[in-house]
Amino acid sequence: MAFAVTSRASAVVAAGQTSPAAGRRSAAHAAVVSAPLRTRRSFAARQNSLSAAGRRVGARASVNVRAAAVEEGLQTPHGGVLVDLMVPESEQANVKASATKTMELSDRGACDVELLVVGGFSPMTGFVSEADYNSIVTDMKMTDGTIFGLPIVLDTDCEDVAVGDTVLLTYKGEDIAVLTVSEKYLPNKPLEALNCYGTSSLEHPGVQMIAMERGKYYLSGAVQGLKLPTRVFPCASPAEVRATLPAGKDVVAFQCRNPIHRAHYELFTRALDAENVGEGAVCLVHPTCGPTQQDDIPGIVRFRTYEVLKEEVNNPQIRWAYLPYSMHMAGPREAIQHMIIRKNYGCTHFIIGRDMAGSKSSITGDDFYGAYDAQDLAKATAAELNMQTVPSLNITYTEEKGYVTADVAKAEGLTTLSLSGTKFRKMLRGGDDIPEWFAFKSVVKVLREA
Repeated sequence: MAFAVTSRASAVVAAGQTSPAAGRRSAAHAAVVSAPLRTRRSFAARQNSLSAAGRRVGARASVNVRAAAVEEGLQTPHGGVLVDLMVPESEQANVKASATKTMELSDRGACDVELLVVGGFSPMTGFVSEADYNSIVTDMKMTDGTIFGLPIVLDTDCEDVAVGDTVLLTYKGEDIAVLTVSEKYLPNKPLEALNCYGTSSLEHPGVQMIAMERGKYYLSGAVQGLKLPTRVFPCASPAEVRATLPAGKDVVAFQCRNPIHRAHYELFTRALDAENVGEGAVCLVHPTCGPTQQDDIPGIVRFRTYEVLKEEVNNPQIRWAYLPYSMHMAGPREAIQHMIIRKNYGCTHFIIGRDMAGSKSSITGDDFYGAYDAQDLAKATAAELNMQTVPSLNITYTEEKGYVTADVAKAEGLTTLSLSGTKFRKMLRGGDDIPEWFAFKSVVKVLREA
């Protein structure tokens, strides 16, 4: 996602006016592919070296960082402080005028900047330093011990951006933030791929992103927010979501990146009855609406399915919000990242599904992660994160009793029904009736219209 950087004096960000990308991408490709493919077992073993987590105020910064108000009786934010990097309106003109260069953000970059500004990545206050980058890649911790699953980075191919520069970050014609560059460094992309994604193979979409989309350099520095990206779907901030949560009650987060069907609904509503979830708990359904995999349903379509479903079920135990997050498909490491983000949004529990944030080889179709790798790492890290995990139930539909767990269906000899994703999509395209035990009518209607 090599970002183009231009001098503010020119007032132009011209597509393609970066340093030559072809040689860089070929070199990055070779560097990443040269590292051998590791097994799932070695990936899991590398993640078990965590020690007690410390506290972090964020990327070292000379700018003022405001702490967002945290309601009493709600989950403590990661690192103890819910940061707010938005510059007061009266100061924005001066902050913007201080910028000497301009950088256009990609869709992924805009998501990262937004989550930094609103505190979704608390306690971070900017893009990670080289020391913190290396520490997160190696140990899944910042240098002070604070856990982070994946490093938050800003990449560029630009040779003339330098330490001390103030860079105006723009996105689709809007001025989003200002970055004060404190470091510019060469990342160890092969090691980042291997440790964070469990493989250095370009068959993994996350590794492809690191090797073929990201620029040569990573920039570190404090971020000052000017405006949140304009989106067709609203993304409530952590402070706004927290204001809707009941004090003193458990909040169970459900992460998804696809439309919600009947089995999903059964899964997250039944999670409220888990043994480690208290009475009066609510579920925050918090889908990611940023970039995901190329074959996923577009974010705007997913948003519409969630909105109609919210109206259809009208369940007072469910809260709905949308997350401007770019999926990495990093499996266990990404599960930790999601837990941290949802902690900042006020959640106490997190539902971990089978092969969460998993990915398949683009050549063989084999899974990169084991079905329970994400659950295992989440359980091992939960206490340090002050979060609890709720394993995803294996739900199946039966003719006799509707939705039950798979073990109940087997023990009682119930007749199970199933519908594959491929068959479902074929029925959608063909205008066939979709069984209501599988999908909600309102969701089907939106998908057909799309």
